[in-house]
Amino acid sequence: MQKDLSHYRKSYEKRELSEDSTPAGPMELFRTWFYEVEKAGGVEEANAMTVSTIGPDGYPKSRVVLLKRFTHEGFVFYTNYHSEKGKAIAANPKVCLSFFWPNTERQVIVKGTAGKLAENLSDGYFESRPEGSKLGALASPQSQVVASREVLEKALKDLEAEYKGKEIPRPEHWGGYLVSPVSVEFWQGRPNRLHDRIRYTLENGVDWKKERLAP
Repeated sequence: MQKDLSHYRKSYEKRELSEDSTPAGPMELFRTWFYEVEKAGGVEEANAMTVSTIGPDGYPKSRVVLLKRFTHEGFVFYTNYHSEKGKAIAANPKVCLSFFWPNTERQVIVKGTAGKLAENLSDGYFESRPEGSKLGALASPQSQVVASREVLEKALKDLEAEYKGKEIPRPEHWGGYLVSPVSVEFWQGRPNRLHDRIRYTLENGVDWKKERLAP
């Protein structure tokens, strides 16, 4: 079975990206782009991002998770620390994040180091989650083999009964990561495949170096 996709083509013509229009640091530009993506509409989850890790088997793996906060320090997401991605980060905290926003013809690619959030910050976010999501975090042995869907549904039902009318605690194995960036590339689609690519690279742990990359 084969399918030729060589005729799939799109001309990117919506916007441009120049050095003069970019701030000194990447997080300021990320904030601007994120709000422009939201305002433009057409993307259901603007905070969806691909997290890539290197597993203990030496293979890279990518999956989509939801960005829950960004600050001048970096990017925050939450997961099960015992999951495949959690184990990969424990063995090698160097990760890559990527955002693709087709409504503005933009991508952002982040290289950085992931570190666990303080427990009180994970507690605070867990408390804000809907009850079903809290129970789901308790019920699911994320990334482990399970016998059937019914096993998970029974675990959830049992927990619903156990915690009915009670506070649902955050599991110790569930919490947040802060990805501290060392490189952030902003990609803006342009006509004739001459895309704009501006990369920020952290130097001396403090200053950001800005460079244009060829498409």
